[in-house]
Amino acid sequence: MISQPDLAARAIQCLLEGCSIRSTERLMGLNRNTIMALLVQAGERAAKLMDKRMRQLPCRRIQSDELWTFLMKKAKNVRKDDPADFGDQWVYVALDPDTKLVPSFVIGKRSSENTQAFMRDLRSRIADHRIQLTTDAYIFYQKAVEAAFGGDADFAQLTKLFGDYGQHDGPDARYSPPRITEVISKVRSGNPDPRHISTSFVERQNLSMRLSIARFTRLTLAFSRKLEHLKVAVTLYFAHYNFCRVHRSLRVTPAMQAGITDHVWSLCELLQIPCHAI
Repeated sequence: MISQPDLAARAIQCLLEGCSIRSTERLMGLNRNTIMALLVQAGERAAKLMDKRMRQLPCRRIQSDELWTFLMKKAKNVRKDDPADFGDQWVYVALDPDTKLVPSFVIGKRSSENTQAFMRDLRSRIADHRIQLTTDAYIFYQKAVEAAFGGDADFAQLTKLFGDYGQHDGPDARYSPPRITEVISKVRSGNPDPRHISTSFVERQNLSMRLSIARFTRLTLAFSRKLEHLKVAVTLYFAHYNFCRVHRSLRVTPAMQAGITDHVWSLCELLQIPCHAI
């Protein structure tokens, strides 16, 4: 017989493996409201853990990018009387390419205010040393990086130029990303190492996030209806990614590689619930 903590952990594991709320409901035999309540509780615990543990980090290089999603409806369908949260939402993600650790992330509209909040949060979690930072070409990063780091960062931005689909591409081309025709790097401050001006690792991490969180999967009905639920789902994913998920290239978790912990955490340890193996 499966205990209640075990059942809760297995439901959360389903969500972390890309299942939607409704598919988890069918798999686990739990009511969707119960699953959502478990997700909120787990996300809140993960947020406290991340805020406590992600301090004085040894990261020397950081890549930053934003991942698009939407709340309730896409921006083109938002009406004037809809809540302000409806429409586009963005996940700002910072990743250390050496340890694969995600030290900081912010969820919200793509704006100057959120970009500055993201950079301030990142700066507060890095130990007091100079870093190399690479972001995409989003214009508000320049002001945000200067305000947060005060020139104490080797900062560069990448601009990627995309071409049109070829005339011989098939009808499935609309579901594939356009071809990159040129990548332009621009040094904004300091003296960044040209060999490490890249956002490839954080972009790959964004792909993993799309595959692991159902509400980020394109062309499905598993999109977020509430901003609170989006935030707890993302927070839980990053806590699990940092502490529980062994990175294939490292053979340890990002938190172990960064020296934050000395072992692979179980999901039950992450959620702080007494249960057996999942």
